[in-house]
Amino acid sequence: MEQNEPLIYIDGEYCPKSEAKISVYDHGFLYGDGVFEGIRAYSGSVFKLREHIKRLYASARAIMINIPFAEEKMIEAVIDTLKKNRLVDAYIRLIVSRGVGDLGLDPRKCSKPTIIIITDRISLHQGKAKNEGLAAIISWVKRDPVDATTHEVKSLNYLNSILAKIEANSANVDEAICLNKQGFVCEGVAENIFTVTDGVIITPPTSTGALRGITRSVVIGIAKRLGFTVIKKEITPADLFLADEVFFTGTAAEVVPVKEINKRKIGAGKPGPITRRLMEEYSNLVSDPNEGVPIH
Repeated sequence: MEQNEPLIYIDGEYCPKSEAKISVYDHGFLYGDGVFEGIRAYSGSVFKLREHIKRLYASARAIMINIPFAEEKMIEAVIDTLKKNRLVDAYIRLIVSRGVGDLGLDPRKCSKPTIIIITDRISLHQGKAKNEGLAAIISWVKRDPVDATTHEVKSLNYLNSILAKIEANSANVDEAICLNKQGFVCEGVAENIFTVTDGVIITPPTSTGALRGITRSVVIGIAKRLGFTVIKKEITPADLFLADEVFFTGTAAEVVPVKEINKRKIGAGKPGPITRRLMEEYSNLVSDPNEGVPIH
């Protein structure tokens, strides 16, 4: 055990990171059979924790995993894990897998779900990325359709995101943008996407297969409060290229501008005024303890 390594919650017990283990027969490991949430804590308050927990339970219900205790107890487990690790600013990864079964696919062989809570620090797309914007490509990897392992459900099936990220790495850019099978823009590899054209903010609907993002919803709420028009509609690759501004939203990334897509400069090639305003307002909101659940 290393000094000061984080404690991991696994099925009601805590163990150091270096000793945290699950069975190789867990269907989350064998088949990606499970759901998860990424959550942030800021200054001693877990931002939108209840909303994340509600979505976790909805995702589990969609793939027929029965979480064996109520949402409020899950909230308590997240808070207790943060307390044990003495974290007031943190990234939280909450995982519910189908549980331990056999080498077959039959979920009836899994007697109970495995529940894991990891609390740690993470930094994605900070500093230079937020000040200057990201470079992105449109990936050849298509999002799974809504009648398959759609990203509407936040499941452990993220292989097409991984493949798209590999493509972005190979192209030496920051991020990839995924289309759906019809060729419409869906989302980034782990973020929702927005465009701004003539002052109107547009984001793809979840019917494209995009996640119903918590940060997405928060940013839409902020934009409407500021008086901006927000439309959910299909976006084409050309709409991205011709937009005045493009930005990603996500729990880890928060609000991040995009300066370039497929070597095409977006707008002025730097974060636009509406994106900057939303970044500022989002930063103010996450620091409001009334928007989260207190750790202490």
